[in-house]
Amino acid sequence: MKKKRALISGISGQDGAYLARLLLNKGYTVYGGERQNASGSLWRLKELGIEKKVKIVPFELLEENNVNDVIRNGKFNEIYNLAAQSFVGNSYASPVFTSNVNALGVARILEAIRHFSKNSKFYQASTSEMYGNSKKKMQNEETDFKPVSPYAISKLYAHWLVNMYRDAYGLFCCSGILFNHESPLRGEEFVTKKIISNLAKIKYGLLSRMSLGNLYSKRDWGFSMDYVEAMWKMLQQKKPENFVISSGKTYTVKEFVNKAAKNFGYNLQWHGKGLNEKAIDRNSKKIIVTIDKKYFRPTEVNYLFGDSRRANKILQWSPKTDLDTLIKRMCEYEISKHQS
Repeated sequence: MKKKRALISGISGQDGAYLARLLLNKGYTVYGGERQNASGSLWRLKELGIEKKVKIVPFELLEENNVNDVIRNGKFNEIYNLAAQSFVGNSYASPVFTSNVNALGVARILEAIRHFSKNSKFYQASTSEMYGNSKKKMQNEETDFKPVSPYAISKLYAHWLVNMYRDAYGLFCCSGILFNHESPLRGEEFVTKKIISNLAKIKYGLLSRMSLGNLYSKRDWGFSMDYVEAMWKMLQQKKPENFVISSGKTYTVKEFVNKAAKNFGYNLQWHGKGLNEKAIDRNSKKIIVTIDKKYFRPTEVNYLFGDSRRANKILQWSPKTDLDTLIKRMCEYEISKHQS
């Protein structure tokens, strides 16, 4: 049987690396689409031991001709678009670039598939940030979108575009509305990684304390390695559909900090309110966390809580890793870096 061929744009990211390993284990030939001169960013593939098993191709979402050439010549069975300007905070400073990559980049891919590779199945990485400050207790596939950041707005454009290309042109294209998902391979710009990385630095005397922003925003956190399996399952269905992928549990950033701190031997006690709030270790009496207003977003999403029952039923998918286990793995990874 001929091997399936898959293209993963954004293969250097957390999800791209885990998805590449999953597809390789399933016997795929995996191509990784990356920006020119991005070889230094492929450390995650090396970490997973697959850097020599993946074929890297230059793939510039801003360059229409390049996107056309790769998709025309690749003869891919499946295309996964995980590439994005994915840091919400940066999208306020760079809304035009964010839109060009996250919105128009997807338009370029879909147009290339429509003209040159109509049989390719396409997965788009959508995001729970599109829900914004939803009034619903839990968000599912039918919940209205109310994006509040340039990042979320750009992602919603791409999400609706996928729906349109599916309906208008009969393409097999779908979106996974993924809620927050983390791993040891998470980038330092994300708050979960920042918290754990800084706790490790404090533990090993490399940092005195850390500063955070909004402690009370609630997020539905899962494990990236579980979530990439859902991406793959979506492209194995008989018909393309969008799915919410989530853990079905939600926690505040403050709760995440408390859970992570315990893995480093800290037992935090919180004092004060607002910008004066701080966390002190009960044992050492050392200040571990303070609040800095520069880490607050101009517009905050206060509450995200995913309902993935439809994915449970149709995809036969459910998360395997709870938050405590995920945090423990992330902490162990950071500790191993300091001990090596």
